Amino acid sequence: KDNRVLRPLNYPPGVPGYGSVIYTLPDGMKAGIMNLSGRVFMPSMDCPFRTAKPEIEYLKKETDIILIDLHAEATSEKIAFGYFVDGKVSAVIGTHTHVQTADEKILPQGTAYITDVGMTGPANSVIGIEVDQIIRRFLTGMPDRFATANGEGILSAVVIEINSDSGKATAIQRLMISCP
Repeated sequence: KDNRVLRPLNYPPGVPGYGSVIYTLPDGMKAGIMNLSGRVFMPSMDCPFRTAKPEIEYLKKETDIILIDLHAEATSEKIAFGYFVDGKVSAVIGTHTHVQTADEKILPQGTAYITDVGMTGPANSVIGIEVDQIIRRFLTGMPDRFATANGEGILSAVVIEINSDSGKATAIQRLMISCP
């Protein structure tokens, strides 16, 4: 029931949490945040393209600033989705692979885009997990309970500038910061 529980909008009905929320920022401006899950190499979900369209229209009634987290495996699906919503939302930020991509850009109609923002977590790991555990799993094929790696961390992020009048992105910059 807490509106801070954001989960993919295209999950089946009845799943706890919300697929989108509108936050009022300290300066009084509003920002719509939407989460969607891709379908390529992922568990079966409703189509993120079809699901996003009416939700964008709904959020636009309150704000032109809309950010979408597209949690998906396939680069092609994320890129196609970015172009599908270009000019309709402020940003599409891809997640899931844990590896930051170097393809941040402003799409032709003003949507900021990156295929994968990357992870925040242990730097010397395999997507956050102890290296030896992952190697053992690849060698044996046996499942194992994963342990989060220890040590120095990294913070992966993007900074996006958005024109508050139009909701269009004017800049995007990726960051990767070491955290000893």
